[in-house]
Amino acid sequence: MTNELPRTFDPLDMANYRIEKLPKRTRTGFARTLALAGGPLALIAFMLLGFVIKLPFLERIDPTRLVDASARKAFEAVGSEAFIRSNYLMLAIFAAAIILWITEALPNYLTSLIVIVSLVLSGVLPEKEAYAQLGHPVMWLNIMSFVLASMLVKTGVAKRFALWFLLKFGKSASRIFLSFIVINLVLSAFISATTAKAAILLPIFMVIAAIYGARSGGGKTNFGRSIVLQNLLDINIGAGAFVTGSGANLLAAALIGGAIGGSVYFSDWMRAMLPMVAGLMLIGYVLAMKVFFPLAPNERVPQIEGGMDRLRRELRQMGKLDAQEVKAIVIFALILGFWATDRIHGISPTAVAFVGAVVALLPGIGIVKWNEVDIPWHLMLFSAGAYALGAGLSITDLPLTSVNAAFDHLGIGQNTPFWVLYLVLTGVMIFSALIFESKTMRAMIFVPIAIGVANRFGLPVISLALPTAFMIEHVYVLPFNSKPAALLYETEMYSYGDTFKFGIAMMSIAWLLNIVAGETWFHLLGITPNGVFGLF
Repeated sequence: MTNELPRTFDPLDMANYRIEKLPKRTRTGFARTLALAGGPLALIAFMLLGFVIKLPFLERIDPTRLVDASARKAFEAVGSEAFIRSNYLMLAIFAAAIILWITEALPNYLTSLIVIVSLVLSGVLPEKEAYAQLGHPVMWLNIMSFVLASMLVKTGVAKRFALWFLLKFGKSASRIFLSFIVINLVLSAFISATTAKAAILLPIFMVIAAIYGARSGGGKTNFGRSIVLQNLLDINIGAGAFVTGSGANLLAAALIGGAIGGSVYFSDWMRAMLPMVAGLMLIGYVLAMKVFFPLAPNERVPQIEGGMDRLRRELRQMGKLDAQEVKAIVIFALILGFWATDRIHGISPTAVAFVGAVVALLPGIGIVKWNEVDIPWHLMLFSAGAYALGAGLSITDLPLTSVNAAFDHLGIGQNTPFWVLYLVLTGVMIFSALIFESKTMRAMIFVPIAIGVANRFGLPVISLALPTAFMIEHVYVLPFNSKPAALLYETEMYSYGDTFKFGIAMMSIAWLLNIVAGETWFHLLGITPNGVFGLF
């Protein structure tokens, strides 16, 4: 692949930065070797864990220690021997799936399809339950969110807002970066798909990068590194400010709600996390500008004469706010209003998004047609496989069985301080993002573990499970950690080293901030009644 730009290439033309026009990287070196080895490694792991290796903690499962109701029911229905066999097969399928997802030996949607049929053929999950994951409420929320995001894209509301805000407040390089923080927070409140946010913002910040002398494939600059990596950070953690920010958040909230016999409301999550997320975005801005990617004097001023005029022209070409845009704004305002008041009316976020999408699609009064809706079905199939895997882990109670075995082996008893459990669970959740490709899978694995640990130690479920869930969206360190990370890496504005050093620093700071919040802010909100270290 050549880095030379065509002679007719206009660096200020937003159409040049559409997703489909980004260069596709070919695998080389270690990545290619890893992909080739992934299939055989997955098969070996499946055979060893499923049929060869005997694990003591799986040989003697105590049904009285099973927390999940479906797991207890399955144990009673099939008996000890068959239940143990299901646990071995579940572990084997899980390990093989993780290897395939990490190595990318197969497309992630194909791995998910293999996972689903493997769970059925192995008898771990009944067919109806395995296939029903495609109809999971969170799946429907994702589908409806893509309908609503398509409405924003078609009408141009998101682009108009971003351009207007940048031109209004982005008077200098530093203000441009701060403007994107606000833009990301606003979009996160309305759009439940981080990939959709990335698709909307990518052409805008790439044009701004070109205005300030940073070109895709034309030599990396600190301005280019900073504007792309800060947006990658903000696109992802912005979703953490709202329970509707991603399907993984909603799944975690549903798991916790089921465990406490209540609900984790939109307002509860936002009150806890919006200040945290805004603070993290500002910390990311300071670190990028002062420590990791400080701007040279020539990078602080536009390099292309009249560059910002191009953005003004883009905004002028959109004309005045039309009726369709007004409709889109009204629909989203109502949706956000219903989400924010869910504690009052009790309607689920999925149902609210459903109604909004139906209105947007209605003939005559709607805004988009079905064939104009951009739904990435390969991502939906990928998510369905992750949900099926989570259902398998639930029905076998494998995560809690493993945790109990580990705690017993390490001699961790009832006198273990709360702060140890808090630090371990939140730390494992956030740093697991370095190897897991799916936020949904991490939510399905680690939130139930946090619930199980809380039950084991007689602690309020919310005190461990909710702070653990708050760590879901930190998926920005390496290109394979999330779809936006993979997408923005294709801009060729930064290297693996750039994204790792900035990302791992922000991930570590986010964990420390979560710990501090557990002792202060979360304590004030009643999430951690006694704080983390028992100072209250």
